[in-house]
Amino acid sequence: MTKSMKNKLASNVNDAWALLGLALFQKGKYPKKEFYLFFDAVIEYDNAIKGDELIHRSVAGIVSGLVETLEMERKRVPESVLMDADRLQCTIFAGYDPYFEGDEPPGF
Repeated sequence: MTKSMKNKLASNVNDAWALLGLALFQKGKYPKKEFYLFFDAVIEYDNAIKGDELIHRSVAGIVSGLVETLEMERKRVPESVLMDADRLQCTIFAGYDPYFEGDEPPGF
């Protein structure tokens, strides 16, 4: 994948993060739709950079401390959102997805 394509995907992550940030300031229900748009953008970026040693600075800055950031933005954050935010951190920084659906060892 070319550098410009990776930059475009990083830009998509930034845009999705901005939309989530705006939605978090609105009163009412937690903006799950916006969170999962952001989630999908990060997963798409991660799939594109598999095997690369470097992560785009803006993506690293957003995903680093994501769980804590989301907890500080709202009093009540759905558990599924926090679990998926932690999943993003593991996927980007540790290089593995802790979500095992379909990848469980036999017998689980």
